[in-house]
Amino acid sequence: MRRKLAAGNWKMNGTAAALEELAEIANGPEPAACDVLICPPSTLLSRAAEAIQGKPVSIGGQDCHAEATGAHTGDISAAMLADAGATHVILGHSERRQDHDEHDDAIRAKARAAFDADLIAVICVGESLAEREASNTLDIIGGQLSGSVPDSATGHNLVIAYEPIWAIGTGKVPTTDQIGEVHDFIRTRLERRFGAGVGRSVRILYGGSVKASNAEEIFAVSNVDGALVGGASLKASDFLPIIAALDASAT
Repeated sequence: MRRKLAAGNWKMNGTAAALEELAEIANGPEPAACDVLICPPSTLLSRAAEAIQGKPVSIGGQDCHAEATGAHTGDISAAMLADAGATHVILGHSERRQDHDEHDDAIRAKARAAFDADLIAVICVGESLAEREASNTLDIIGGQLSGSVPDSATGHNLVIAYEPIWAIGTGKVPTTDQIGEVHDFIRTRLERRFGAGVGRSVRILYGGSVKASNAEEIFAVSNVDGALVGGASLKASDFLPIIAALDASAT
């Protein structure tokens, strides 16, 4: 059975003072049936990894370069993330796709680099509001899955996060039927491509304005194995109830 995952993406937020929130999350009630992941900015990775040693929390990066080393000023490799204590890395987030013009082939190359560094790649997919309104959602998601996910993916090294772009940080949330349709579609595509064993073992997260007030309803949806949470993961008081709701949904 797939173990649930509550993942927090801190984005470009957090200085040393934010480690107090991380400590509060790590020292919260230990989930019985779900994992917890925090992806802070790279400046905090090493200190965050040290802060959660012995705690039921993992640390991840927010991006990596496809190359292991080289003249890539300002970039960070998958091996560097692992060396800093990360076990996961978020790839293909819509903000990277939009702000940095990242395409599926680049994300696929980064995912291969993550796998080579023994990192779990959290690959994000999602449609814009215009694509949703044009009824192109499943075509967009299908194309992103085909283009962004390497053939070497397994249930151990891959997590998929469905994040409708129009719901990220807007307070808008798709209906449970809409979320279920996309998550079921992703599951079917994974099973068709990788076989039932791998396809059923990959965790599929939902992301997009997840908060304590709607978490229980979202986690009850078919093939929702957890959440990739943005702003609500920055404060322990906001994130711990989401973790609790996920843990309760899995037990």
